[in-house]
Amino acid sequence: MGVFLVLEKTSTELKIRLTGESHTLLNLLTSIMLEDERVDVAYYNMEFPTWSDPVLYIRTHGDDPVRVLKDASMRVAELCDEFIRTFNAASSSQ
Repeated sequence: MGVFLVLEKTSTELKIRLTGESHTLLNLLTSIMLEDERVDVAYYNMEFPTWSDPVLYIRTHGDDPVRVLKDASMRVAELCDEFIRTFNAASSSQ
């Protein structure tokens, strides 16, 4: 996990640089946030995919974007836990 740098923050918008992260995490986070009805816009940009740090942008319909990002992060953890349980059940029956 790298360093997170808040570039801009308002009551409904957040722009944050996630040093050391890649498409893997950012793709998952933005996908989950776009399923959230509180979110108006969620995307990330990597100027140079092989070496630049991604910048994540979130705009909500009035909710705290930090809370939305925390909730999306918790959802990622839940999905990983669910995957592990399902995989363990499938692999133990072999």
